[in-house]
Order: sequence, then structure tokens, then C-alpha cells
Amino acid sequence: MKVPGNNNSPVLFIDSGIGGIPYCRHFKEKNPSQNIVYLADREHFPYGDRERKELAGIIIELTEEAINKFNPKIIVLACNTASLAALSELREKFPLLPFVGTVPAVKPAVLATKTGKIGVLGTELTINEPYLKELAARYGSCEIIGIAAPELVEFVEKRFFSAPAEEKETTVRSYIDRFISAGADGIVLGCTHFLLLLEEFHKEAAGSIAIFESINGISQRLESLLGDSLPSQRVMHRLVITGEAEPEAMWLNWAERLSFCLSLMDRL
Repeated sequence: MKVPGNNNSPVLFIDSGIGGIPYCRHFKEKNPSQNIVYLADREHFPYGDRERKELAGIIIELTEEAINKFNPKIIVLACNTASLAALSELREKFPLLPFVGTVPAVKPAVLATKTGKIGVLGTELTINEPYLKELAARYGSCEIIGIAAPELVEFVEKRFFSAPAEEKETTVRSYIDRFISAGADGIVLGCTHFLLLLEEFHKEAAGSIAIFESINGISQRLESLLGDSLPSQRVMHRLVITGEAEPEAMWLNWAERLSFCLSLMDRL
């Protein structure tokens, strides 16, 4: 597919909150000359406990507004729940615009398992989605042990900066222990929010269970779509949040950490 827009058109990342930041940050590090907009739908956070039809409507409306405001050349649904709920409909509605979805890394986990059991940690919508079992069945006979962890999404969203390292490690370890007790030998991080605790997951899981995610794969997919497109003439990285309230301290922290310009969607 030919990437629409122009060289200055941004790559747009969409998530309900901060969960998609690891994908955005990794892409920026590898492609610093590309314009980026990270759009956090603070107004509708969290996505995971909504009905699929309702969530699809929210995401489609938000995406249409974002297309009108930012004229992106590629859109990344940097949220597993959003991808499962709305990716196919978005591709139908906007056929000329490339969409990249973030789907749980079930394939490598299935191919690697020795016990025939893998764990998937995600939101309620993701865990209950038949697509996970259908995806696993393509690559082998494997039992999926799903754990919905909306409380972990909330923990990452609200306390990523304030929680001490020991609390993060203890929190992560509790999920790892549950999967090990169930006989799984791999854990798929099925919500992008959990990627912000990737270091803790690897540390606590070392030698006992494998961790699977898709950060590098998403950047590679974006780069393949961009092909040999020229760099932006004026590079700008923006963090945009929905809702009318003033940005909370964590958004100021993230904007500073990422070196992104922070703004409210409603004021653009």
C-alpha cells in the first residue's frame, strides 16, 4: 500500500492512555526524523471494560477526528483491546490509509511452548475474545490460560511514576506465579500498558517462564510501510490527550520524558 499524505504527515499512535508509549518510543528512537503524534484517549479510559460495539464506535469517531486534525500517513492502534474491537472496521472505513494493529504475541509463544500451555495477560475484552484461541490454533495445539488484569492497567496508568520499584516487582511477580502454578511456560503481555513494566516482567520471570511482546515487530512493520519515504522537513513530536480537564502531572512527566509537545485535543 502506498503511504498517503506528505513527508511532514505524522505517524499517529492511538491508545486509551499511556499503554502505547513503548511502541511509540521505540519507533521514535529508530526513526527520529519522522513526525509523530501520540493520541491518548483520556476521556474514555479505560477501554478494556467496555462492550466491543461501544468501544468500536468510540475509536472510529476518535480516529475520524484525528485524521481531520493531523492528516496522518499511518495510524497505529497501539492498544490490543482497540485493535481487536475496531481494526477491521477502520480499514473498511478508511481503505486508503494504512492501519497497524497491535495483536498479542500469541504466535511465538505457541511455537515456543514445551508444556502446551501459554498464559495471556490482558483486559477483559481481550481475554474473552475468541480471536486469541483461533490465532493459537493456527500454529499448534495449545491451551490458553487467560487472566484479565484491569487493576494492573489502572496501576500502570495512575502509579507508574509514583510506585516504588519493589512494589512494581511484587505486583508483577503475583501474575507470574499464577501462570506458573497453572502450568504455563510462556506469558503473552496482551495489553500494551503492561509493556511499561517489561523490565520488571523479565526480571521476575528470569529462568522460570518466558515473556512475549511485539514492540520490535510493530516498528519493523511501520518501517516497511514507510519504505524509502523522505524524512520530515520539520520534525515535531506531539502528545495529545482528549478531555477538557487540564493535563494531570503524569502527562507533563511523560511529555518531558519523551520530549513531546503536550496539548489538549479539544483545543487544537
